[in-house]
Amino acid sequence: MSGHPAPGRTGSPSGLLDTVELTGITAKGYHGVFDHERRDGQPFVVDLVLHLDLQPAGTSDDLARTAHYGEVAELVHGIIAGAPFDLIEALAETIAAAVLGSFPVAAVDVTVHKPKAPIAVPFGDVAVTLRRSRA
Repeated sequence: MSGHPAPGRTGSPSGLLDTVELTGITAKGYHGVFDHERRDGQPFVVDLVLHLDLQPAGTSDDLARTAHYGEVAELVHGIIAGAPFDLIEALAETIAAAVLGSFPVAAVDVTVHKPKAPIAVPFGDVAVTLRRSRA
């Protein structure tokens, strides 16, 4: 049996794709439009929802038949700490493309939090969320 859903099937027996959630991946990044953000850096936090059929992994107990969330976390951490972007939207797009290109997921939701954004009024968090899929 391949790791892809059978024709007419969109995932698990319920007909919906299953999900793996990975939250709170945190790293220091140098993203932003201001010089001090690029120079000093700040924490960025990423949450992911991976959309895939978990039945092959669940019935076989085989790690190779799912998205290895430890490897996903390492990939995302490296992107956060890597090359700088002006916008967190660009950071989120890069993370989504990397996850889709490296793991057997049909879609991914990426939320990038910038809790120390340079905003002049009190605030709790700034975040962008996007969903990207193969298609």
